[in-house]
Amino acid sequence: MRNFVATRINELRPSGIRRYFEIASTMEDVVTLGIGEPNFVTPDHIMEAGIASLRRGETGYTSNAGLIELRRAIAAYVERLYGLHYDPRSEVLVTVGVSEGLWLALKAVVDPGDEVLVVEPCFVSNAAAVEMVGGIPVRVSTSIEHEFQVTGEALEAAITSRTKAILISYPNNPTGAVLTYEHMQQVASVAEKYDLVVISDEIYERLVYDFEHINFATLPGMYDRTIVLSGMSKAFAMTGWRIGYATAPRPLMDAMYKLHQYLIMSAPTMGQVAALQALLHGELDVQHMRAQYDRRRKMIVDGFNQLGLTCFEPRGAFYAFPNIAVTGMNDEEFCDRLLHDARVAVIPGSAFGESGTGFIRASYATSDENVECALERMHHFMLQHA
Repeated sequence: MRNFVATRINELRPSGIRRYFEIASTMEDVVTLGIGEPNFVTPDHIMEAGIASLRRGETGYTSNAGLIELRRAIAAYVERLYGLHYDPRSEVLVTVGVSEGLWLALKAVVDPGDEVLVVEPCFVSNAAAVEMVGGIPVRVSTSIEHEFQVTGEALEAAITSRTKAILISYPNNPTGAVLTYEHMQQVASVAEKYDLVVISDEIYERLVYDFEHINFATLPGMYDRTIVLSGMSKAFAMTGWRIGYATAPRPLMDAMYKLHQYLIMSAPTMGQVAALQALLHGELDVQHMRAQYDRRRKMIVDGFNQLGLTCFEPRGAFYAFPNIAVTGMNDEEFCDRLLHDARVAVIPGSAFGESGTGFIRASYATSDENVECALERMHHFMLQHA
């Protein structure tokens, strides 16, 4: 019998994150800094709104694009934060998390053989998503010298006649880097010069510290060539509700909507109702959780630097990305030994792209006690392996 699995799928690289979760799940007394998920439970009033929708019997499909009330709330939210106006009827789409939104955006603009510039380090699914829609991911590296901000020069060096789009994700997973206005202008200049689409994953937009997030579509000339992806998972602690959204000018959104109709039908109804409650009444919850993350951010960065694991200051998301060169180990060896010897789970930076090699990703979306315990165990580990 022949192998029925598609060649494209066989060639996909497995997630570099999942292996550590699977190993850790078989061990006792593991402190994990590996998972990129809020440790907060969805705020009560948001949860109750979703539960109430179930009790009202709202268990059917919604409009393909999502509840119009939710789309209006998303449009108002984006306008309040950034001064951007999107028509909720034709330029806002409710998706099953940013994961679906990313696939829709890529599938809507990428023809087979088109190249997409994928800025790394980045979430493990970004390059894979390009491959799954038939495109060719062209990895553009960033470095600690630029605080993992992509430069126009690096993007331009990767341009070919087949380049169609640029995929960026700031605030960044795994590095915690943000993109300054100056660097955003460099990206915009390249997009305009070579007539490219920009897909901007901004799921961590509300989790920034001592920094004001800039929506990429606000840059001059970028509104008509930008798809912005965001959602409820990170800022509102709603990962399991699976509600994301995309905003884009109508020609791009029409293409995404067509795909969404066939692929999904509609995002979960109770999740949409909960998301509406979050956008209308959840701002204090965001501020509270962000303050907790900020405190843990300072704690973990200070702790890593004291251990000799040099760590630049992450200004967004909830990840620290320290360099482990002082240990003399590569990042995979360090993570393996740390897990087995010290019962602390972190992720090797190379899982997020070649430019992450020599670093580890540690999430501080966990309790203060877990951060303190992990740092203490890592201190003993460093002494043993100095």
